[in-house]
Amino acid sequence: MRHFPIFVALEDRNVVVSGGGDAALAKLRLLLRTKAAITVYAPDPAPDIIDWADAGCLTLVPRRLRAGDVHGAVLFYAADEDAAEDARTAAIANREGALVNIVDNLNDSAFITPAIVDRDPVTVAIGTEGAAPVLARAIKAELEARLPSTLGLLARIGQSFRHLADALPLGRARRDFWSDYYFKTGPRAAHDGADALRPALDALLNDHLSRKPRDGHVSFVGAGPGAPDLLTLRARRLLDEADVVIHDRLVPQAILDLARREAVMIDAGKQGFGPAMSQTEINALIVAHVAKGAQVVRLKSGDPTVFGRLDEELDAVTTAGHSYDIVPGLTAASAAVAAIGQSLTRRGRNASVRFLTGHDMQGFADHDWAALSRPGEVAGVYMGRKAARFIQGRMLMHGAARATPVTLVENASRPDQRIIATTLARMADDVAKAAPHGPVLTLMGLAPRAAAATLSDTREPRQEAY
Repeated sequence: MRHFPIFVALEDRNVVVSGGGDAALAKLRLLLRTKAAITVYAPDPAPDIIDWADAGCLTLVPRRLRAGDVHGAVLFYAADEDAAEDARTAAIANREGALVNIVDNLNDSAFITPAIVDRDPVTVAIGTEGAAPVLARAIKAELEARLPSTLGLLARIGQSFRHLADALPLGRARRDFWSDYYFKTGPRAAHDGADALRPALDALLNDHLSRKPRDGHVSFVGAGPGAPDLLTLRARRLLDEADVVIHDRLVPQAILDLARREAVMIDAGKQGFGPAMSQTEINALIVAHVAKGAQVVRLKSGDPTVFGRLDEELDAVTTAGHSYDIVPGLTAASAAVAAIGQSLTRRGRNASVRFLTGHDMQGFADHDWAALSRPGEVAGVYMGRKAARFIQGRMLMHGAARATPVTLVENASRPDQRIIATTLARMADDVAKAAPHGPVLTLMGLAPRAAAATLSDTREPRQEAY
């Protein structure tokens, strides 16, 4: 992030613009929405600028900018559309202490003006670091269509009501009140006109003041395989509402960033064969926060019901007498098989699929290797990277064909996703050579679609067990 987004207080503060053409007009149309004291220096100003000056909206000085003209200004726009003149006026403004923007000159500007969605007092600023103005305008258009025209009215009424809402306890009780107002009661009342909003607010406040504090609750939420846009809508909503988020090590920062900034974030990560918070500690942590009345999100990578130790945490929560719900997530096997363009099941090949873990609490996990080694079987192996040689040996021992396709997908769905296509005979060596560091899902019996035909045409007799 090269530019840090802030909102600058401009009421009764000086803003200076040098220029009187199209570039200056574009900036002035935005600045005139503020309560700044605007001064324009332009020897040949556009008619609109003259009209604004005549109406008292700004001060027009019909000459070029000179030293001393920018003293006391908070912002300065060099908009003469001439590189030499812009450099001259920017140098003056820099010496006189203003933040400088040179139109269409990102590198020499101290700040940039974003695309703005205006629902005063609600303002949405969209920036692309100057790299993609067309994209910024497209996002602006999308938001303009999504944000109702009554939003500004709701915010203004709510702003005048804030001191009365302070009668509610700070924290969740107050947030619940404002959530009801902005997303339920307020929009309904706005349809009846501005006069209906204040009575609706009064009634809503009385209702919330009489409510008992909400009991603590935990939501076991699937974070999916890693891509933030694969989260469910319910998961997004719960992250936005959570008081406490207790998350796994594999949940990426891009998803954690979707939680409220005020939420308590707790890393309860487990690392295979490495340091980890014990399950008993995690259970106690969840129960302790729920007991305090917090709305807790227990955020688990993938789907919480697949190799997530969910039952142990549910037992702890229910034994303590607390409520819970489970929000499914996209499991890694689904993301991995989508990445290679295959299907987990296929008519004529396999009518079932197995999800296995590469290791358990005792070490490498044992399974029905004879069944897994049959032709056409498909399995998704979780946490199998370190168990690659063990799995390879067990399947070969039970007669699996050496040419059985195997695909490993590292960081499924993420920008750094990597696909390693191999066979059972080469599996362990290829994994060692690839040395993946991220989470790996191993697909036994499946090759990436581009290579599937070649691998499926290779037939080897089943070997005797040895």
